[in-house]
Amino acid sequence: MRLRVEFTTEPFDLDEAPPHAVVARDVIQAARLDAVDVGPFGNTAEGGADEVLTAVDALLRRALAAGATRVSLQVNVIGEGEK
Repeated sequence: MRLRVEFTTEPFDLDEAPPHAVVARDVIQAARLDAVDVGPFGNTAEGGADEVLTAVDALLRRALAAGATRVSLQVNVIGEGEK
């Protein structure tokens, strides 16, 4: 199964990326995912179910530890086969 995750972390800081946002970006970029798109107001990545779910676990744990007060995420099934 292929999944797409979309997420944001808060609180926002328009002047400088807060530590929790940097950590979240680093986690998702280091994960074994494809179609990674990191932006200032939202981030997306796609991959196999195991890879996405492992990345989401690390993302939540590390972003919260780095000061995130809210992590909003959505996970969608985008395909049945592995890529």
